[in-house]
Amino acid sequence: MIDFRSDTVTQPTEAMRLAMSRAEVGDDVYGDDPTVNNLQDMAAEMFGFDGALFVSSGTQANLLALMSHCERGDEYLCGQQAHNYKFEGGGAAVLGSIQPQPLNNQADGSILLSDIEAAIKPDDVHFARTRLLSLENTIGGKVLNQDYLSQAQSLAFNRGLKIHLDGARVANAAVAQGIAIADITQYFDSVSICLSKGLCAPIGSILLGDERLIGKATRWRKMLGGGMRQAGIIAAAAKLALTEQVDRLADDHYNAKTLALLLAEMSEFAVDVSLVQTNMVFATLAEHIDPKMLTAKLADKGIIISPSRQLRLVTHKDISANDISVFVNTLKQIIR
Repeated sequence: MIDFRSDTVTQPTEAMRLAMSRAEVGDDVYGDDPTVNNLQDMAAEMFGFDGALFVSSGTQANLLALMSHCERGDEYLCGQQAHNYKFEGGGAAVLGSIQPQPLNNQADGSILLSDIEAAIKPDDVHFARTRLLSLENTIGGKVLNQDYLSQAQSLAFNRGLKIHLDGARVANAAVAQGIAIADITQYFDSVSICLSKGLCAPIGSILLGDERLIGKATRWRKMLGGGMRQAGIIAAAAKLALTEQVDRLADDHYNAKTLALLLAEMSEFAVDVSLVQTNMVFATLAEHIDPKMLTAKLADKGIIISPSRQLRLVTHKDISANDISVFVNTLKQIIR
């Protein structure tokens, strides 16, 4: 199968499977799983934070960050397209009594600094207390540049806000810019990094922050049922995600750009190639093509996409350059 739905479908590498089978483990709730502890210490040092917490998912990492930065009746500012606003089940509101204040994302994925400034509430009993600015990098496959991150950090500091990064694909953002992940994370008080997307681990994310935040997040993780026992088995794969899979993301970016260029040559697809910065291609189907029909016919050929007129096609480790050619040629056959 060639699966373009998401980079979450990546299979763990053979090295990961071997490491998992040999992992030294303990009880992580007691804090004595050596592989988890090593992963957390390694991540904190790599990305310049006091501490790190290994959790089950990016959604959990973001929720723990929001609940650790904010109290009941507080609010966080984020983009309308932010994952922790739009796609995480309203967890901050339901479980943390934290109000989201979504703002318009610009075409490049950023939020206007002037919009952020205007959304910060005055210290008044009528308003939720604005405590946190949350950004996402990448967002929709687009990279927030370093100058923007620096300016956003300065704004947050000057207005007394903390600043969080949903870094589900921050490794893609770093590779696309030819910089280290730590060059991005330096601008934030907390960062979540997903290890199970393009980095190929089977499960898990890392939350980074100072000692106080990680302490609160650990307590919230336990209360939310997220304490894990012999988690070193999955932490062993997570370590390899950070040490062996980051540089390889350049191949995914190249394949995505190649795919975008090939689709742009076909009249049935509208693609803005300039927006393909990492591993995502967005293509709009012509009106005369039925998305469900196309999805079904591709599935018959062993190719999986999500049915939509606005297609999101995601490249990853398990999609090769040859798979891109097979996909495009199959599209041409189906359309003919």
